[in-house]
Amino acid sequence: MPTGRYTPPIPKGVKHSPAWYPYLILGLLISGVIVIILNYIGEMPSSPTNWYTLGCLVAIVTGALLATRYR
Repeated sequence: MPTGRYTPPIPKGVKHSPAWYPYLILGLLISGVIVIILNYIGEMPSSPTNWYTLGCLVAIVTGALLATRYR
C-alpha cells in the first residue's frame, strides 16, 4: 500500500568519495587504538606518556569526523 511519500531521485551531480577514503578512515581509527594499547603496555619509546594518548585520540576523532563526510 503506498504511503503517499515522495522520494526524489538522486541528482547526477552527487559527488562520491575517492576509493582511498575508507582506507584512510580505517587506518586512523585502527592505528589510534593500537598505539594507545602499545603505549599503556610499555612498548612505545619512553612510554607511558600522555602525548601518545593525546595524538591517538586526535587520530581517532579525525577518523570519526571523516567517516561522517563519507559518500
